Amino acid sequence: MSDVRVERLGSAETRLAAERIAEAFLVLKATHWLVPEAAEREAVLADDFEILVGHAMAHGQVHATADRAAVAVWFPQRGEEVPPPADYDTRLTAACGKWTERFRHLDELFADHHPHADHHHLAFLAVTPDRQGQGLGSALLRHHHAWLDANGIPGYLEASSETGRDLYARHGYRSREVFRLPDGTPFYPMWREPAGV
Repeated sequence: MSDVRVERLGSAETRLAAERIAEAFLVLKATHWLVPEAAEREAVLADDFEILVGHAMAHGQVHATADRAAVAVWFPQRGEEVPPPADYDTRLTAACGKWTERFRHLDELFADHHPHADHHHLAFLAVTPDRQGQGLGSALLRHHHAWLDANGIPGYLEASSETGRDLYARHGYRSREVFRLPDGTPFYPMWREPAGV
């Protein structure tokens, strides 16, 4: 699907992007651990993701397909670390309520396994359920990878499913050591060297 148009989103679409990610991530085992109560899951996820997507609007890049069915959120990790979102603890508690400690635990897991070398971090790649398998996620990856390759910059991500891991492997990512949530749910950290390096 090489004719997919990719656009960079502005801050006015922060909530829309967060809702798209939440909708796509509802089926993931990790989100079931984060928010065990199904009736609350999508709203809590969207509120949490809104903090991170908004942060990426200021410190990274948020891309979407023209129809907004797929979203990618990237953070550059070059030189100095990206600062945390403003008032993060307060906002996280407001977003996640009684599940806040689970989100904090996940943040700590990600931080403990995050590489220090310069790279761009793919925090989220999400496609609405009714459009999955149509090449939209791959189009978003190709779009940003072209820039990474031209500038000699690696990519990093934490795949949250075997399906995601396999997709990223097809785009040049190589697996690192798996880490797990307390219930055993795995994350697959993956690294991609820029093409031509």
